[in-house]
Amino acid sequence: MFFNRFKFSRDIGIDLGTANTLIYVSGKGIVLQEPSVVAMDLEEGVPLAVGDDAKLMLGRTPGNIRAVRPLRDGVIADFDAAEQMLKTFIQKCNEGRGIIAPRLVVGIPSGVTGVERRAVREAGLAGAREVHLIDEPVAAAIGASLPVTEPIGTMIVDIGGGTTEVAVLSLGGTVLSESVRVAGDEINDSIATYLKKIHNLVVGERTAEEIKIKIGSAFPSNEFDLQSIDVRGLHLLSGLPRSINLKAGDLREAMSEPLNKIVDAVKRTLERTPPELAADIVDRGIMLAGGGALVRGISDLLSHETGIFTHVAEDPLLCVVNGCGLVLDDFKSMRRVLDTPDFARNVIRD
Repeated sequence: MFFNRFKFSRDIGIDLGTANTLIYVSGKGIVLQEPSVVAMDLEEGVPLAVGDDAKLMLGRTPGNIRAVRPLRDGVIADFDAAEQMLKTFIQKCNEGRGIIAPRLVVGIPSGVTGVERRAVREAGLAGAREVHLIDEPVAAAIGASLPVTEPIGTMIVDIGGGTTEVAVLSLGGTVLSESVRVAGDEINDSIATYLKKIHNLVVGERTAEEIKIKIGSAFPSNEFDLQSIDVRGLHLLSGLPRSINLKAGDLREAMSEPLNKIVDAVKRTLERTPPELAADIVDRGIMLAGGGALVRGISDLLSHETGIFTHVAEDPLLCVVNGCGLVLDDFKSMRRVLDTPDFARNVIRD
């Protein structure tokens, strides 16, 4: 116990998501799961709150405090806030930390540019000795216990907050992938736009997300479509707060546009898949991961549109961070799935 607590370094795996950040610490497992939100004191230039506490401040801050989500569409939009958030999270998780800084494995969208990858790396280096990146679909597949290192074609669809990642994997590598910047945030925006256009009701980001979680659905269900909730917001015509009753069936029409974009991305990837791998996918089905996989009926929608059985991973929210953790636990044999910078390759030893 003594040596485990004070060993030289604790390696850390991070699912740096647009909506949530999850952290895995070697020897401990998943130790943190909090929203990717930072509340900054504009006068002092320091973070007042990070994670759950900061999310409560969204849309409720005075002029001298700014609550922001530093990641948008899967990439860093506010570098300083992202750096502060990562540093705070790493410090929070690194109790009984080692003598030297940890090694990081960070999951990022497969479609980000080289500049965006460098931004993530530099933000991570604020609290680590070396940073390795792994594409989220690969990490999600490893975390979902798919046989990614075998000569078998597997398809994974990782629906996060800012991006949807569609990938066909085989022999530990990505054969085909597509990243579309349509995911949970886009669905939230479509709900807010629908309420504004149809009901003249303006709601905030948090309220739109709560509506999606409570009565959002992707596929018709006679029983569920009749469920409804009361939604409170600002009425545009009167300028006063107002409440309306919203049915699940009506909401599904509002969510259809971003959901159809996700379906189209899956279809495009399937069209480009080599025949042998396509046959494997028909046999094994499509795996869904990420927070978007929790939207009711989304697996039924994909099964209906593609004709291929689609199933949701166990604990879809944890797939990417579990995959990062498994790579850390078996780093020597799994490091070939990482996107490792040239300057770090030279210092890695067997």
